[in-house]
Amino acid sequence: MRRDRLLVAVTLVALLAADVHFILLPRLRTWCHLPRGSCSCTNSSLENTSAATVPWTTSLNMTAVSTERGSKLERLFRHPLYNIRPPDLGPEERLLQEDELMNYCKRKVSRWERLKKFYIEAAEASNITIPDHPVTFDPEASWLQFHLGISRYALYSGDDSIIDRLLRDMQRATIISADFTQDEKALKGACDCSQVVKPSGLHLKLALKLQDFGKAMFKPMRQERHEETPENFFYFVDFQRHNAEIAAFHLDRVLDFRRVPPVTGRFINVTGEILDITHNEELRSVFFTSPANNTCFFAKCLYVCKSEYAVCGHPDLLEGSMSAYLPGLSIAPRISIPNPWIRAYSFTGRQEWEVNPLYCDNLKKLYPYNSGNRLLNIIDMAIFDFLTGNMDRHHYEIFTKFGDDGFLLHLDNARGFGRHSHDEVSILAPLTQCCMIKRSTLFRLKLLAQSEYRLSDVMRESLSRDPLTPVLTEEHLQALDRRLGHVLRTVGNCVKKLGEPQVLITDFVESSRVTSSHR
Repeated sequence: MRRDRLLVAVTLVALLAADVHFILLPRLRTWCHLPRGSCSCTNSSLENTSAATVPWTTSLNMTAVSTERGSKLERLFRHPLYNIRPPDLGPEERLLQEDELMNYCKRKVSRWERLKKFYIEAAEASNITIPDHPVTFDPEASWLQFHLGISRYALYSGDDSIIDRLLRDMQRATIISADFTQDEKALKGACDCSQVVKPSGLHLKLALKLQDFGKAMFKPMRQERHEETPENFFYFVDFQRHNAEIAAFHLDRVLDFRRVPPVTGRFINVTGEILDITHNEELRSVFFTSPANNTCFFAKCLYVCKSEYAVCGHPDLLEGSMSAYLPGLSIAPRISIPNPWIRAYSFTGRQEWEVNPLYCDNLKKLYPYNSGNRLLNIIDMAIFDFLTGNMDRHHYEIFTKFGDDGFLLHLDNARGFGRHSHDEVSILAPLTQCCMIKRSTLFRLKLLAQSEYRLSDVMRESLSRDPLTPVLTEEHLQALDRRLGHVLRTVGNCVKKLGEPQVLITDFVESSRVTSSHR
């Protein structure tokens, strides 16, 4: 009997020891590693404390992915490859001068105030009430500082804190006006087409004016995160995804290209923040209430813009992406140029690059691809598009002020991140056919392939700070690592075939802190 009691006692002690070792101790260690005052929830009281210390913070989400050694994203941005100083910027290297931009914006504000009075009076005559939101023009507004920071080399510098502030402003600022975008109006012949680079109108998007007179392009949610593009869909009829715009901005920043305008997610009240404040009668006319009592609207354009393709709030709230506008074309002209690797936008057609193995050799003999960085920038763009899975890069844009050597703008990324289960290798044709890449681009890609800076990890952490997190599913994040490996293997094959000097093109003065392990 005593032996039985002893056996029971030993068993209970063993269970208690196991409980302490496997459950209580790990919880205590986790508690000890937490910063004071932190929690697993989102709390607005953290806005100006711990959240403000994290670079590129765009929301108050305190569950960003990190390791015990700290944030992978922070370590990435501290790496020497991300801290190479560009040449000093003179007037010719900056897109805009401050006096020029301020005078331009003051004229725009004055014109807006005059037209607003007219709109309000006309609405009152039709028994429509439009809120009269005052415009607070501030020379220090984040969107103005963003425009002033655009240079020959990128849309913003890697350490520009204004971008962080601009993202927050687009998330929270009062919306004072909503309208169709200029390119949608151009398709219908109802705009000043000098303000349009290239009309495109398959995707529903709106131009929203903020109270500080900044502007953002709103693209509403059309597809759930987990939904993949059907395999039988052609790329030119694919859905356009608001979360792809958000993820593309973060990826562009992680790659240190800085050629995508800042984008953030936001929930919009489609009644209070679009219908009730728009001055456009045509936009107001496309709103309706669905059988489920949700407020819906659609666009009027040439293709699929019908009530069957409307987007709806729940009942009024709708999530979407907010993309910062670039400076107006009258003050910062841009041109749109067909992509040399443009696809055949038909069911059966094929382009020359798809059938001619010497296509790149011939292209190198033609202006503007026969000198400068244009072709290398095209290859950067192809790598970016391959990582996102975007097959719809039919044109690219450049600022005319910077001439042939200016960077390419990576605009309109909504057709990316459609199929995580498929890697469309034809997007990499510029790299595979030309077998050349910027040395700086390759260094960063190799860095992002290391476990310490793994691309999926830094993207997960970066995206976790957006208000619409999770922006991408885990399958899309894992696809980034897989595609990055494919890019590096492609470059490796080129080096084996042609040799490193012919494949890797030096495009910057190397930092003395870069170690040989990253070469």
